[in-house]
Formats: sequence, C-alpha cells, structure tokens
Amino acid sequence: MTRRAAPAPRRIAAFAVPSEPGNERLALARVSEVVAGLGLTTARLERLKTAVAEAAMNAIEHGNNNRAEIPVEVEVLQKGTEIVVAISDSGGGPAAAEAAENPDLARKLDGEQSPRGWGLFLIRNMVDAMDVTTEGARHTVTLTMRTGGPEAEGAGHDEHV
Repeated sequence: MTRRAAPAPRRIAAFAVPSEPGNERLALARVSEVVAGLGLTTARLERLKTAVAEAAMNAIEHGNNNRAEIPVEVEVLQKGTEIVVAISDSGGGPAAAEAAENPDLARKLDGEQSPRGWGLFLIRNMVDAMDVTTEGARHTVTLTMRTGGPEAEGAGHDEHV
C-alpha cells in the first residue's frame, strides 16, 4: 500500500495581541474569523474558541504577567484535515503546564487545592490534541482540532457541549 505524503502546513494567519486582560477575546475572535469555512462543525468551532481564549488568557496572565509591552503571539495553520493554533508568550520562568496539577473538585472544595487551575485541564478537553513546549523564555501551547470527515467523527469528544 502506498502512503501519500502529508500536505505541508499552510499558514492561515499570524498576529499578536498586547498582554492585557480581556485581549483573549481579540485572539478568539480573530481565530474564529480565519478558520470559518474550514470544515469545523459549530460545536467544534465553539470548543476551539474556548480553548484559544483560555490559552491566550493564560499567556497574558501567567506567561507575560499582564505586561502589555510583551505581546502574546498567535499562529494559525491548516495541516490537511487539522487546524493548528499556536499561542506563545515570552514570560520566562517555569512553564505552567509542567507545574500544573490536575484539578480535583473534592480537594478544591475541601480547600486542599487552589480554586484556580482549571485552564489547562479545560483546554486539553476542548481540543483533539494539546502540546506545551518551552524554549528559553518562550512558552507555546499548540492546539489541534480536526475538521470534518471520518477523522473528526471519532475524535473522542462528544459533540454536545
């Protein structure tokens, strides 16, 4: 059986937003605009928008410490039947994902775990794949969402949000 080479990634958009609270809405709106028409169902688009907003909010708040002069960079690629969104900050320090503990509702309610800390858990459960990389001071959260077709049907996520 002959395998076809995967298509080269196509950059759809690249932009930056200042690290100010609320600018995660700018990031999600722009991503939503540029992926429109690429085959995501409404439910999957909403999941991607939630993940993008949460990742951008984390980059603004935890990565860049709300310092407007340090932008959050967003890149959107299409790789065959996948939409890939990379969200990067330049805050330095340890990556939040490395130190993040999975949230435990009972422990949070008992005060044994901070009431915060749902972000990466939420992101991971909104998209088909999430990767976190750190290169020096740069942290990147990469979100992957499959578009329509058989690959998306068995993506492991219920379409009901």
